[in-house]
Parts: sequence; C-alpha cells; structure tokens
Amino acid sequence: MNGIKYLLDTNIIIALCEHKPSILELLHNQQIKINECAYSAITRMELLSYPALTPEDKQTIESFLKHMTYLAITPDVENETIEFRRCHKTKLPDSIIAATAKYYQLELLTLDKQLAGKL
Repeated sequence: MNGIKYLLDTNIIIALCEHKPSILELLHNQQIKINECAYSAITRMELLSYPALTPEDKQTIESFLKHMTYLAITPDVENETIEFRRCHKTKLPDSIIAATAKYYQLELLTLDKQLAGKL
C-alpha cells in the first residue's frame, strides 16, 4: 500500500503526542518512520472527541496526523469488522481498527495487549 506498513492504534498516537519515551524508543528501535504509518477514521474520531481536549492538544494531534495516511471506513472494512467482532467479541472501535489493519495488510501497533493477541 504505497509504502505504508503500519496502522497506529489510538493509544500509540496519544503516547507519541505526549512524547512517552518508551513509545519513542520502540519506534526508533524498530526503525519505524511516521510516513510508513496510517491511522483509522475511528482513531481520528477517538482522538479529537476527547471532552477535555484543549485547542493546543487539538493542534498537536492534527499536526501529527498530517504526516500519516488516513484510512476511511469503507464497505470492505465494515465487512472485515463484522467478521472480526463476531470471532473475537471485541469492542466496536477496537474491531474497526483491527479490521482496518487486517484489510490493508498492515501491522497494527497497539498498547492494548488483548487486541494485539487477537491478530
């Protein structure tokens, strides 16, 4: 998919925006470049709908997302989500993110150990 190798889960993007050393080190050690990453429509919705989001936080998130590829929820992703959720009984947002990674054949980077274990 045009050089895209990874789908970043919401929790990874939050950690990156907060400059968490463990996540920065993980990406550095695995030589993951931000332009090789994508994010799901659901991740954008989760990030920007947080009630306590400040204007500065919003700007930080939007600036960060500009460097990655946006992946919409298409009918094919919907179908993949339905199958994933039926098999794994996960929350709908997690199912959409996992299904997006699966459909586009991307490695999902997540801090959610339960979700990572289902891929």
